[in-house]
Amino acid sequence: MSRRDWLWALVAGLFFGVGLVISGMTDPLRVRAFLDVAAWDPTLMFVMGGAILAHAPVVWLMRRRGRALEGPMHWPTPTRVDARLVGGAALFGVGWGLSGYCPGPALISVLSLSAGAFAFVGAMLLGSRLVARFDPPRA
Repeated sequence: MSRRDWLWALVAGLFFGVGLVISGMTDPLRVRAFLDVAAWDPTLMFVMGGAILAHAPVVWLMRRRGRALEGPMHWPTPTRVDARLVGGAALFGVGWGLSGYCPGPALISVLSLSAGAFAFVGAMLLGSRLVARFDPPRA
């Protein structure tokens, strides 16, 4: 990765992190309230909607150009829905619901020295290592 690529990634990550903090997505109680059907807090729905509205024109432009701003764009290819995909999505959802964290906000929350954020990030890193060791990517 070139220095310029690293700088762009850092700037994008900083904007993402600031957006997560401002929107409240780093607050596990707010996330749980969003997932709680009995006391639903729609705030995060508007955050996600805003993110989609900001991202959609960029995707449209990149697809129209056929490349990203700084080189080729690698779009994901559709695959079939299988047990591995459904199981992974279910595991992600259960972890999100129980902890109130998903990976991005958890990494930002570590800066607050929250024990819950440290536990989540530790479990996330351990899980990533286990998957890499016992279930390598398929070609």
